Amino acid sequence: MPIFMDRHELTGTTAADVAEAHRRDLDIQDQYGVKFLTYWFDQRRGTAFCLMDAPDAETAQCVHREAHGLVSGEVVEVALSAVEAFLGRIHDPEPLPGQSSAKMDSGHRAILFTDIVGSTAMTSRLGDRMAAELVRAHDAVVRRCLEHFSGREVKHTGDGVMATFASITAAVDCARAIQQEFARYNLGNAEPLHIRIGLDCGEPVEDSNDLFGSTVQLAARLCDAANGDQILVSENIFREYGAADLFTAAKRRRLKGFSKPILAFRCEWVGAGA
Repeated sequence: MPIFMDRHELTGTTAADVAEAHRRDLDIQDQYGVKFLTYWFDQRRGTAFCLMDAPDAETAQCVHREAHGLVSGEVVEVALSAVEAFLGRIHDPEPLPGQSSAKMDSGHRAILFTDIVGSTAMTSRLGDRMAAELVRAHDAVVRRCLEHFSGREVKHTGDGVMATFASITAAVDCARAIQQEFARYNLGNAEPLHIRIGLDCGEPVEDSNDLFGSTVQLAARLCDAANGDQILVSENIFREYGAADLFTAAKRRRLKGFSKPILAFRCEWVGAGA
């Protein structure tokens, strides 16, 4: 059966209320041939997201309707592998030792893209083998930073990486650390690597799009628009991070795939400790 994720508007609802609704779904799911796998709840934004194995989206809605009446507004079909890559799990989390319940995950994620500037020209100039070695050097630096800041690599793009973070603060700090690491790397290497980075954040399901569809698209376009050794972030990142003095050169940019100019900020990283 296909896998679906839905989105609920639940402003004013508590984590206990959502946990009880999930329990009620589990109580009657077999009657409809549905299996609810897990859920995420963002109390600050008043949104919840359910992941379920169901014959179709309407059948999953029927379970919600009968169990507690909290019917979702949007439903998208997803791949379990993508859910696990972006969100880190596809089942209800287990409580940590000594805790009676698992920590609630909002499902809100920051998406980061890196890209090696001039990678095509680099391959033409150095040849495939040497260029591949430089890509591996990029990967090693980026993955070391991701591990330090609890980032999760979603995929390798050939000359860059897409990663996801549960913490917006960690995502921005990781991006800065990546640029700092490459600045140090370039001091001792005859073939320097210049990296551009783009960042956005958002919810798993937005306007019946793909999983993190618009968030991924904007992060990728900001990465494309950045210059070498630069980090561009979205207005969402700017608002969530909470340190306005870190972001400069606010500018509306026309980005491919977006009908209106997008406000982007440059994130400063020179001279900051990683």
